[in-house]
Amino acid sequence: MKFLRYMSSGRVLNGVKHAKLSEQSVLVKEGINPRQKILEDSFGRKHTYLRISLTERCNLRCLYCMPEEGIELSPSNELLTASEIERISKVFLSYGVDKIRLTGGEPLVRKDFDDIMQRIGAYKRDPRYNLKTIAITTNGITLKKKLKTLVDSGLSAVNISLDTLVPQKFELITRRRGHERVIDAIDACLDANFGPVKVNCVLMRGVNDDELLDFCRMTEHKDLDIRFIEYMPFDGNRWSDKKFMSYAEAMEKITAEFGALSKVVDDKNDTSKHYKISGFAGRIGFITSMTSHFCGTCNRLRMTADGNLKVCLFGSSEVSLRDMLRDGATDDELGEVVEAAIYQKYYALGGNQDMYDIASRKNRPMITIGG
Repeated sequence: MKFLRYMSSGRVLNGVKHAKLSEQSVLVKEGINPRQKILEDSFGRKHTYLRISLTERCNLRCLYCMPEEGIELSPSNELLTASEIERISKVFLSYGVDKIRLTGGEPLVRKDFDDIMQRIGAYKRDPRYNLKTIAITTNGITLKKKLKTLVDSGLSAVNISLDTLVPQKFELITRRRGHERVIDAIDACLDANFGPVKVNCVLMRGVNDDELLDFCRMTEHKDLDIRFIEYMPFDGNRWSDKKFMSYAEAMEKITAEFGALSKVVDDKNDTSKHYKISGFAGRIGFITSMTSHFCGTCNRLRMTADGNLKVCLFGSSEVSLRDMLRDGATDDELGEVVEAAIYQKYYALGGNQDMYDIASRKNRPMITIGG
């Protein structure tokens, strides 16, 4: 396998192909429907969800994502082009991926975003593949004015990041203005019947934990999923356990105010533990990566804007699919290296033990990984 040299730091292949590599190569050569192929790791987890970061740029500077001093952006020629994103998407779709999420940075600041959406949207209409969902994660600043075009291109799910309901605090957290535009974007998505619209809130003690109950009240009359995310350590975000609020502590405060919550039955690969407050239209959820990880049912893969495959958010291992593409790799060769990387995936937290272990290890800043 001449392209094994693109495996980077972390766990390294010994040049040994597991049985599935040769089996799936036969499938390709025999022209069998690509949906019969799967991306499976050594723990039997099937990976059907690809998150593609389109850019390292963002029009906000959120405390938990962007280092205060900013980052050194990759040169534009090192980022995946629209045609490369399309080709990589096709390879993953041929291995059974049925959900693609476009992230950043802020994906909507990329100038050719509409072109990328149209290219990926075409696969949703292609009977050779099983693409069910095209989603974006966005800060919502420019979403409202672009929403109709995105829906026409095939967009079917939206996550909007919002960490405060107080305009002045929004400027402190994001180091930019735009709170009203985010609220307007949430309402526009509700009007477009995306339901439920997911709102992601990174919970930080001393920053926005005093708004926990106010966020819950947003679900009273609106079909929103308010998802509280445990604060995670990444390079440059000055993570501290003093700012960390656990899922258990947040639940205690919520139930003290609203009474016992009803547990919603989650889908197999959900990252969020969902609950309903009695009589409320929407739901609240908790993404508990640090205190109660969901690695056992992980089906997610990430492509960075500069073309590296990360099989785990918290792992340092990466594979450069960009360099393979530019060196003339075939789809089969790309697929085999992807399979090999996934088969090397750790069971939990990228091989780390807990949040303190993660904080002590080198990883990218969140903004260069993709939300």
